[in-house]
Amino acid sequence: MRNWLVLLCPCVLGAALHLWLRLRSPPPARASGTGAADQLALFPQWKSGHYDVVVGVLSARNNHELRNVIRSTWLKHLIQHPSLSQRVLVKFIIGARGCDVPVEDREDPYSCRLLNITNPVLNQEIEAFSLSEDTSSGISEDRVVSVSFRVLYPIVITSLGVFYDASDVGFQRNITVKLYQAEQEEALFVARFSPPSCGVQVNKLWYKPVEQFILPESFEGTIVWESQDLQGLVSRNLHKVTVNDGGGVLRVIVAGEGALPHEFMEGVEGIAGGFIYTIQEGDALLQNLHSRPRRLLDHLSHLHREDALLREESSLYDDIVFVDVVDTYRNVPAKLLNFYRWTVETTSFDLLLKTDDDCYIDLEAVFNRIAHKNLDGPNFWWGNFRLNWAVDRTGKWQELEYPSPAYPAFACGSGYVISRDIVHWLASNAGRLKTYQGEDVSMGIWMAAIGPTRYQDGLWLCEKTCETGMLSSPQYSPQELTQLWKLKELCGDPCQCEAAGL
Repeated sequence: MRNWLVLLCPCVLGAALHLWLRLRSPPPARASGTGAADQLALFPQWKSGHYDVVVGVLSARNNHELRNVIRSTWLKHLIQHPSLSQRVLVKFIIGARGCDVPVEDREDPYSCRLLNITNPVLNQEIEAFSLSEDTSSGISEDRVVSVSFRVLYPIVITSLGVFYDASDVGFQRNITVKLYQAEQEEALFVARFSPPSCGVQVNKLWYKPVEQFILPESFEGTIVWESQDLQGLVSRNLHKVTVNDGGGVLRVIVAGEGALPHEFMEGVEGIAGGFIYTIQEGDALLQNLHSRPRRLLDHLSHLHREDALLREESSLYDDIVFVDVVDTYRNVPAKLLNFYRWTVETTSFDLLLKTDDDCYIDLEAVFNRIAHKNLDGPNFWWGNFRLNWAVDRTGKWQELEYPSPAYPAFACGSGYVISRDIVHWLASNAGRLKTYQGEDVSMGIWMAAIGPTRYQDGLWLCEKTCETGMLSSPQYSPQELTQLWKLKELCGDPCQCEAAGL
């Protein structure tokens, strides 16, 4: 029996050491198709002590400097505090995987979608839409038809056009074609077609030249065809025309993809003509495509180094939660939902505080305010709320899938606190909750379903400014955060310090 024990002891010790190392290491990167069971494997299956507050700090993978500044300022102060150190758990929330597409080769810097340009059509005019030979012509009942598109590489539109009606003798219509930039009420340019001025016929369309503008990358526009007669337009469903994207330099936005028409658009979605365009800076585009393979290898090498640094950082500080998402701006709402799941799976707590890694946070002031206002009941949300915030249809905060022109109330991202039951509701529904363009507006939409009690507090600052007694303030550089905390420690006020002559 003793011999068996001697043989078993090293095995048991080895297994225990392996488990300990697993708990201290970040999870390996997972494929995008990981299922719910695999996602749970990312979360350490241990139960900690009870915490009054769990603090989740949203952080990007490469924000090492901001995380280290937090560790040397308010987090260090928290760890050294005689009473708060046992009441608060702080974790940085980071995506387990970096985007494997170099920034230069993405459709936009906020997602991980490849700018898929292949065999671009250079040095010639391109008809954006064309009809097949067997497509019959016919006038629809629609007098106004419109289509939206996005430019992925700079183009110049040279002509606007309308479909030819084979039943007409010559051109017998009065039609106006306008091109709008998204969310602009005034057209960039207009073409008017009439019997005396019908333009030039090419294939099955009539075209008229327009003033030429370079439409830059990420330009979003809408073409609107409007009949000036009592009869409707010769139009087609978007799926019944051929889109000539020049090798991938533009994309037509259709409702079938979940996109909404811009608010100023009129009529129905469809095609009642087309436009002719050319691709700009063709030599630069070819050079960019030629250098892609080398750029991809360099980027993947950078990702491997980044993974190694994050593993080292996590092992050293043990304050990072790696969630199973690709770490991009568009995925931040998913990062937050995954963190809620991690918190529920691993921790006993009363409240959860969400903030970002570029924010100044005063946790002592937060605790004092919780005690002063008795903010410890169920179903409550404490923050500084934006009301009737307009939905952006373009740019970094573009939202094409939320139908209302304004968001429900949402707390600005410098910091807010929610009760335990809300975290549990979010965690249990994480697989069904739709994510929108940002984590704060997504949170507002999710909360509209359950109607928590909102506690409005202007000391959670929404803009980069400093106020005495503030609970949080956003959008600081590492150097600015260090200076704020230096003043806080020296004089008790991060905004001014008479003792230091500042």
